[in-house]
Amino acid sequence: MRIAVCSENGEVFQHFGHTPEFLVCEVADGKVVASEIVSSGGIGHGALAGLLGENKIDLLICGGIGGGAMAALAEAGVEVVGGVSGDAKAAVESYLAGTLAPRADFKCNHHNEEGHSCGGHHHEGGHSCSGHCHR
Repeated sequence: MRIAVCSENGEVFQHFGHTPEFLVCEVADGKVVASEIVSSGGIGHGALAGLLGENKIDLLICGGIGGGAMAALAEAGVEVVGGVSGDAKAAVESYLAGTLAPRADFKCNHHNEEGHSCGGHHHEGGHSCSGHCHR
């Protein structure tokens, strides 16, 4: 099993679409046997689902995430555990121990708020989304 955690400076990053990197852990027999940091390469939102799929990730641990990204990850076969905060490595260990307690309200819905720029791409008429639409 391969687990990825949205991370920055060892902490769970709180916005999937803007995560700078992933802590990727290889798990065997319920234990982490290897880990590495994989850069997001500055790509965002839907493209990150492809990156995780290419890295054969089975599970993503993250803070907040939008519905479009959730759908893209599901299509890529990646399970999501959201609403997590704190130390990234501890989150993986908690998941493996069965004690990870995600928040029920982890879905990110700010993309539909008035005036939210969403990193420079909007979701209302007259926009290009720079290829990052996640409807």
